[in-house]
Amino acid sequence: MIRYLYADQLEQHPKLRDTMFRDRADQFKTRLAWEVDVDASGFERDEYDDLNPLYVIWEMPDGTHGGSMRFLPTTGRTMINEHFTEIIGGGTITSPLIWECTRFCLNRDAESKVAAALMLAGGEIMQGFGVAHFAGVFDARMVRIYRLIGSSPEVLGSEGEGRDKISVGLWEFTPDAQAKVAAKAGLSLALSKLWFDRAFGSLMPSTFAQAS
Repeated sequence: MIRYLYADQLEQHPKLRDTMFRDRADQFKTRLAWEVDVDASGFERDEYDDLNPLYVIWEMPDGTHGGSMRFLPTTGRTMINEHFTEIIGGGTITSPLIWECTRFCLNRDAESKVAAALMLAGGEIMQGFGVAHFAGVFDARMVRIYRLIGSSPEVLGSEGEGRDKISVGLWEFTPDAQAKVAAKAGLSLALSKLWFDRAFGSLMPSTFAQAS
């Protein structure tokens, strides 16, 4: 199932929290050899995890992490605006209608449907919070995954070649894309909406800051 949790809520789900940060270390440090920090507990965390981001997490039946994404509003600090502006020509992405999506992570044993379920949950965030686009940084290996899910971004800029190519992209989520992603995830739109409503109810915050 999908859980929507702010960073300050993770302590209520220690098993899910711990396995998420360890899976991030496994994916980004071990498998992808990114230059990321892993602490003594085996967690991959960075400074943006301290900003009370919203996490979308696929929870396995045993309570462990199956996959996740991290969201922050572009009106505050983001990875793109602080580390990747050269990819988009030196500009920044700042809008109340655009949130940054980072740390797309999958447990190494996760089923293929988990990636699509996370994307579907991203669509729920867009609809529920009035977000028009997500912005994110992705590497070459993700292009095929996004295409298979049915949620490819508009590429704003790239640098590097081949497997080392890094891009900044912008996602929107149309009703047609939502239906395709739901089919890939093997989930009904009603169930996806139910998980979102359980997390946030019917009274949505008008801005990200109110929930932070």
